[in-house]
Amino acid sequence: MHSTPSANIKQNDLLSDSEQISLTVENLTLSLKGEQKALVDTLSFDLYPGRTLALVGESGSGKSLSALALMGLLPEAICASGQVMLNGDDILGLSETALCHIRGRKIAIIFQEPMTALNPLHTIEDQVGELMLSSGSPIEKRRQVIELLIQVGITEPEQYLRRFPHQLSGGQRQRVMIAMALVGNPDILIADEPTTALDVTMQTQILELIHQLQQKRQMALLLISHDLSLVNQYSDDIIVMQAGRVIEQGRTDQIFKHPQHEYTRSLLNHHFGDPLHISSDKHTQILEVKDLSVQFNHNAFGMLSYLRQHKSHRSFEALKPLSFSLQQGAALGVVGESGSGKTSLALAIARLISSSGEIWLGNDALHGQNQSALRPFRHRFQMVFQDPFASLNPRLNVESIIEEGIKAQIISPSERRQAVASALQKVELPVDFMYRYPHELSGGQRQRVALARALIMQPELLILDEPTSALDRSTQRTLVRLLRKLQQQEKLSYLFISHDLAVVRALCQRVLVLQDGHMIELQSTADLFANPQTEYTKRLISASLF
Repeated sequence: MHSTPSANIKQNDLLSDSEQISLTVENLTLSLKGEQKALVDTLSFDLYPGRTLALVGESGSGKSLSALALMGLLPEAICASGQVMLNGDDILGLSETALCHIRGRKIAIIFQEPMTALNPLHTIEDQVGELMLSSGSPIEKRRQVIELLIQVGITEPEQYLRRFPHQLSGGQRQRVMIAMALVGNPDILIADEPTTALDVTMQTQILELIHQLQQKRQMALLLISHDLSLVNQYSDDIIVMQAGRVIEQGRTDQIFKHPQHEYTRSLLNHHFGDPLHISSDKHTQILEVKDLSVQFNHNAFGMLSYLRQHKSHRSFEALKPLSFSLQQGAALGVVGESGSGKTSLALAIARLISSSGEIWLGNDALHGQNQSALRPFRHRFQMVFQDPFASLNPRLNVESIIEEGIKAQIISPSERRQAVASALQKVELPVDFMYRYPHELSGGQRQRVALARALIMQPELLILDEPTSALDRSTQRTLVRLLRKLQQQEKLSYLFISHDLAVVRALCQRVLVLQDGHMIELQSTADLFANPQTEYTKRLISASLF
């Protein structure tokens, strides 16, 4: 059903009057102090026990800001009006002391990026245990922590108590975040993009876990997501937001069957187009990998958790020997679940970790070379990392970030600035963005800056590690279109790592499937989706479809 901000359709109009309401939001409006333009404009909805309301929309539509308002966690620079009613109290008017009694006890939140939300200096036991209000003995508190970890699906939790966040996988960190949210037995749970950067199988597991816990505890759930396939499966009602305004609101099944607004229809359109056609007889081979394997020993950074999971105290083979080649101007997709070896493959080809086997860039051997010997080749292959907010230096402006790679070249400051401007234009960003800092950019804009930083080196090969995982569908579609354009104009080759098969299908000519470090399938994109050869690939494709 269609609604406008001035005439919001509330969920209590859709449900019986006798059903208890957990929380009511009435005409919530958020804006920066001193500015008239609203960041969130007259948002209204109700939350009910055991039901899930999904907030969907592009980056910058006001979803996460609305969630922070419910927790009383808005930045001081933002003014709030309207009402957020919980048990007869307006959260917007409560003191900080009163809010502290609500957070965790009445309303809890699962943040988008657990690696950022968890304290890197404290163990899992300490972080879950510090939220417990009981003054019982340390033994009793440990028992409660173990019980919570079991509830969120962590097997053998005793092994994880003394670990730190970096020693866990992405799915395990998200489960710990869920356990922390459940400590206070809240009535309302806010899940802010809880599956970002997880593979499709792990996404389903995490959402299924949250759903089971919600039904068992009869919590109201506010699910914030840009993934419409997950929203379709796990929500009862939807609010579609664009630039802070509600443009459509109603039951999930009705919105998906009969979207009334053009913007909603564009969000539901998950087709990215088809990859470029690359003629095999007109292009030279840019990359060849022969029997490449990666093995971590017990001293390797961050690999201790893998060794423990595999009950090994000596070494762990993250990538079994594999071979493939990549044509100039073509894109090879690398897919697989978390821990399948995708990032290890990327880091090995970029010569950022040790490996065995052969790596050829054109006619030049990259294997067996030390870092000094690799320096003349570095400009020919560049890497774009998964999280641009983490990979971009927050102390540098965009100009300094992009020009860093060419500073070693003997060119004047004016020539460097011209090169930065050219790189920004290639990624379709305004030239004056060079004076901005990473925190002043959206997720899509930051990823374009990371792409510009790689392009300024004029590479032949781009290694892209999950570059679209944290972006909404519209921004993903725009980035895919940009990558196709650059592939055609610059004759770039891509090694494209992703768990999103819709994006891989739209960009890549061939797809390599990894499972537990083994290459189990390598086909053309069309053949892989039409006739997958393994049950594992069939499961990945099935999980990625609406």
